[in-house]
Amino acid sequence: MVQFTAIMKVLYFDCFAGAAGDMILGALVDAGVPFEALRQALGSLAVAGCEVTADRVVKHGLTAVKFRVHERGAAGPGGDAAPAHPHFHLSEIRAAIDRSALSVAGQARAHRLFARLAEAEAAIHGSTPERVHLHEVGALDSIIDIVGAVFALEYLAPDRVVVSPMNVGGGMVRSAHGVFPVPAPATLRLVGDALIYSSGVPFELLTPTGALVLTDYATSYGPLPAMRVRAIGYGAGDRDLPDVPNVVRVVVGDIDDAAPAMRVAVLACEIDDMNPQIFGALMDRLYARGALEVFYQPVQMKKNRPGTLMTIVCRPGDRRALTDVVFSETTTIGVRHQEMERECLDREWVSVTTPWGEVRIKVARQAGRVLNAQPEFDDVARLAAASDVPLKEVHAQAQRAWLDRQR
Repeated sequence: MVQFTAIMKVLYFDCFAGAAGDMILGALVDAGVPFEALRQALGSLAVAGCEVTADRVVKHGLTAVKFRVHERGAAGPGGDAAPAHPHFHLSEIRAAIDRSALSVAGQARAHRLFARLAEAEAAIHGSTPERVHLHEVGALDSIIDIVGAVFALEYLAPDRVVVSPMNVGGGMVRSAHGVFPVPAPATLRLVGDALIYSSGVPFELLTPTGALVLTDYATSYGPLPAMRVRAIGYGAGDRDLPDVPNVVRVVVGDIDDAAPAMRVAVLACEIDDMNPQIFGALMDRLYARGALEVFYQPVQMKKNRPGTLMTIVCRPGDRRALTDVVFSETTTIGVRHQEMERECLDREWVSVTTPWGEVRIKVARQAGRVLNAQPEFDDVARLAAASDVPLKEVHAQAQRAWLDRQR
């Protein structure tokens, strides 16, 4: 009997020169995310008056990708006239995300990221998330950086994301409210339990956008884990630093089953006295707050009443927040939880061509062996609706195109 080793895809962000949203996007493009696919995804935000580019630059002899947002005019997220370099409220950003081409899970992730930003700035400025103006991180380029990072990381579909200790820089930084010490107040609030340090460089190296994205995706922090390297990407910042290249490095690799599996928390409770219409909205709320999986099962409860068993899988660090959602949104008075390890197949996206357009195929492998390949339903549904053809026909053509590639 042939034995196969479980393989996990891992992304390691090496933040020796800090990180910013544009640096993260540049590194992910350099590591293999197609720029054209990213550009089209960002175009779906319906943000008028801007374009994005990705150029190769050299930082201290190191070639890197510089991601840039070029504003051609003053416009808001919906294309309405706005002052130059506008800053948007959370409601405006939410509307732009809802218009985007991100998947349902990607939109939920983007909503959660901006909710975290709004909560951080509201706490700093004594306001509320809905009323606060997202200053440095509510600008057009930051919105594009964050939504682009969600798309790029969803495209690469890592099983684990490890982040090195992050160099925050030093000195003072000017913001919309004045001059503050580095790290900026919003950055310091967003880093949470991440590992940070200062090399003494008198510049801001870790921005709020960079801290937000890295801490939201990180499954752990620390040194480079043991892996087989598959790709390397470098994303450049604007400034030239005195002694080191101003880049963030991402290393994409494989970890076999000798490496530790991902640690997850599992929450569970039964509910038999709640309006069933609430369950759908509850699932959306849980995914928006960081749940990895949410599922419901019918059960028979005491007094012979039918009920619903709700199970939530999440990162251990998200357990408290998700438990609070369950208590506030449902009628349960108790939630069980335990921690366990989870192993996942190595996954990647492969695009195939059908008569109606491109469809992504999610390919799952174990030790290089393809165990499963399924067309992405959102792509199938979009093409079927656009061309007025049956879903099953688009699905079958996509599977046939994938099989033809394997011959």
